[in-house]
Amino acid sequence: MATLYVENVPDEIYDAVRTQAQSKGKSIAAEVIALLTDHVPTPAEMERRRKLFNFAQKARAAGAGAGSRVSTSEEMQREDRDR
Repeated sequence: MATLYVENVPDEIYDAVRTQAQSKGKSIAAEVIALLTDHVPTPAEMERRRKLFNFAQKARAAGAGAGSRVSTSEEMQREDRDR
């Protein structure tokens, strides 16, 4: 596993990470790893997102005929009440 050293971290950022780590009962290093994991996508994650985006585009194109549109939640509620 690689080691990452970060220099010149602004005090305000360091204090915020330290506070967040303490509130979760983690070390600063563990909190930084969690933040990186949550916010820096790996190539595999980018590929998963690309596939999902392409799937959504195809689904949207397949469901959208000429002049068709998706009902709003308000319209669906009214329709349901009218039954």
